[in-house]
Amino acid sequence: MKLRIVIADDHPLFRSGVRNLLGTTEDLAVVGEASTGDEALELAAALQPDVILMDIRMPGLNGIEATRLIKERYPSVEILVLTMFQDDQSVFTAMRAGAKGYVLKDADEPELLHSIRMVGSGGAVFSADIASRMIHYFAAPKTAARPEHPALAELSKRETAILARIAEGETNAQIASRLFISAKTVANNISTILNKLQVADRNAASRLWKESRME
Repeated sequence: MKLRIVIADDHPLFRSGVRNLLGTTEDLAVVGEASTGDEALELAAALQPDVILMDIRMPGLNGIEATRLIKERYPSVEILVLTMFQDDQSVFTAMRAGAKGYVLKDADEPELLHSIRMVGSGGAVFSADIASRMIHYFAAPKTAARPEHPALAELSKRETAILARIAEGETNAQIASRLFISAKTVANNISTILNKLQVADRNAASRLWKESRME
């Protein structure tokens, strides 16, 4: 029987490319597509696919939170994260949410197909870069101080101020009021912050900020 696949990604061209690739195989079939985490959750309920290829950054419910909810409600549905983010926070947060694999979008076709089949058969798989990061992460002395994320130095003064408020748990509206800027400006700056730090969401950005403040 074919493995039934759902592709969850907010870029139509990327979904189309993956769909066309899977269409060349005899054992993999795309049964649904989602452009948001909420849609991925709905398709998991409606279709009960074997594997969901899950992006991390999507509108509304992000891929990590969607993964957590899907695994809680439909544990037989396996999740393979397919994303451009390779920071430690995104990787380990996805694993804790229940993902069985983590592959970067620049993976070649044989690697992607192997990863889907591996996860669909109950295994776990990581791209070479991610596996290397995990080995170094666990091999590092636990008492060693974490180096500051280099991208923090690239943030503007306003972005740094906004990130500091995010780490304090403030909402966009509260940040806007405190810094005397519009909520839209706050949202735009947060998007820039996430891109510069290469993290999936504000929680991951907040953790990076807090770690950089630790003695």
